[in-house]
Amino acid sequence: MNILLLGGGGREHALAWKLAQSRLLADGGRLFAAPGNPGIAQHAELVILDVTDHAAITAFCAAEAVGLVVVGPEAPLVNGLADTLRDAGVPVFGPSKAAAQLEGSKGFTKDLCARHTIPTAGYVRVESVADALAALDRFAAPFVLKADGLAAGKGVVIAETRADAEAAIPDMLADEGAALVIEEFMHGEEASLFAITDGTTILTFGSAQDHKRVGDGDTGPNTGGMGAYSPARVLTAELEAEAMERILRPTVAAMAAEGMPYSGVLYAGLMLTDEGPKLVEYNCRFGDPECQVLMPRLQGDLGEYLLASALGRLADLPPPAFAPDPALTVVLAANGYPATPEKGGPIGGIDTAEATGALVFHAGTAIDGEGRLVAAGGRVLNVTASGPDVRHAQMTAYRAVDAIDFPTGFCRRDIGWREVAREG
Repeated sequence: MNILLLGGGGREHALAWKLAQSRLLADGGRLFAAPGNPGIAQHAELVILDVTDHAAITAFCAAEAVGLVVVGPEAPLVNGLADTLRDAGVPVFGPSKAAAQLEGSKGFTKDLCARHTIPTAGYVRVESVADALAALDRFAAPFVLKADGLAAGKGVVIAETRADAEAAIPDMLADEGAALVIEEFMHGEEASLFAITDGTTILTFGSAQDHKRVGDGDTGPNTGGMGAYSPARVLTAELEAEAMERILRPTVAAMAAEGMPYSGVLYAGLMLTDEGPKLVEYNCRFGDPECQVLMPRLQGDLGEYLLASALGRLADLPPPAFAPDPALTVVLAANGYPATPEKGGPIGGIDTAEATGALVFHAGTAIDGEGRLVAAGGRVLNVTASGPDVRHAQMTAYRAVDAIDFPTGFCRRDIGWREVAREG
């Protein structure tokens, strides 16, 4: 079978690395990727396709007899690419445009939770500055402000005071058609739980915790993620089962009942409160950088699970197995990230880093006119390692990080600190 992977970040490199090991590619099957990156090129044939050009992607699938399309990022799903491919008879891993509203609209998800009694924070949806300012009376500080649409993981403001909230609201509603969700602040520790579903069957697919803030000690602005580790041991087997039964399974059932069956990966951000797990938000794709710690732990055939999801056959497969040893990834970012990252900085030493036993997944990299590997984005590399505990995985990852020559880059030096502290 031929497979097409869409995307070009660290998440997609991790997926390409795992898909390249799939039995689906036996007997001459080919793995294509668009647009890919220099790291993905080690595992897949890079092709020039615009992920917004549905007709071109459909034509490529027909010409190359593609039997499965795996959509990495969220924007093509929210824009309906999966619908176009399914209409053309191409199996695709990822939800329809209607179902992808679970990520594409925070307000849609909150309303769905309200209709089906799915545990989440209290909220209000607003579309004007006046309504937003008035709605603040219904909440206590700190105030949680969320852009309703896609924001690449950076559309959330936690305002410690009312004055901070009042200052942030006009900017968040400045664009025409913008909407805002204001939520109560939930106390607890956050964790991510993943599942894959075909709209009927749902299987858990690992857990993780990430580090959103740019600086050590969880300081500075939010980013797309500066590192992660898996599993999230704070999400015990009992809490995971509770989250599945009270949050994820009811969501899949609700989407089907409302005529929007959801298939693909369901990524639930959870707050572990004193009242039990509550939903923070859903994403309709694998997390980035969470995917970079899930894939090394996955012991089964990724391709078979993704194809079963696309074809509605997940009930035929056993629950996926994950290695017990934790994995941890450190993001190397370009100086200036998350504001204006410095591009073009040369990168060396990746072979030396991988010789330590780590995996290096490319995110924002490119080959320049002189044939050098250079930074081409904000988050540039993901250095991933495993170990008998998080402390050892952390030590191995940072040993590999220190082997990389990236003078215009930086990283946090405390990824995994919560779990390391718990390990003692």
